[in-house]
Amino acid sequence: MNSRPTTISQHAALIYTMVLASAVDGRMPANELGLIGRLVRQLPIFADFDMEKLTETAQECAVILQTANGLDRVLALIAEALPANLRETAYLVACEIAAADRRLPFEEMRLLQKLRQALELDRLIAGAIERATTVRLAIA
Repeated sequence: MNSRPTTISQHAALIYTMVLASAVDGRMPANELGLIGRLVRQLPIFADFDMEKLTETAQECAVILQTANGLDRVLALIAEALPANLRETAYLVACEIAAADRRLPFEEMRLLQKLRQALELDRLIAGAIERATTVRLAIA
């Protein structure tokens, strides 16, 4: 396994995005890992993705994150791999993972900001995605 890819697939970019959102606070809780698996199984973009590769792909991201400038390298890989029509999807899955525990600490907010910038998303679009995520997860 190459721990330092120079390019990644669109599937890997979306998985890396979710791993980033989960790992940003230094831990990856079981509920967030489970949500990553559910999103990969349910989202149409992953219809032709081999689920057997999910763990390996997530581990590749984790290895890169542990290197010098790992976060910046992963963000660059994600931005390079995703066409414009999947950048909002990437931001959406990041928001889903970040909001999984129904709180958004500073580290996660900062990561979402860095991701938005790396993906060159409009602030209003990013704000709408964030708001839709919080509304969807609201507790009565």
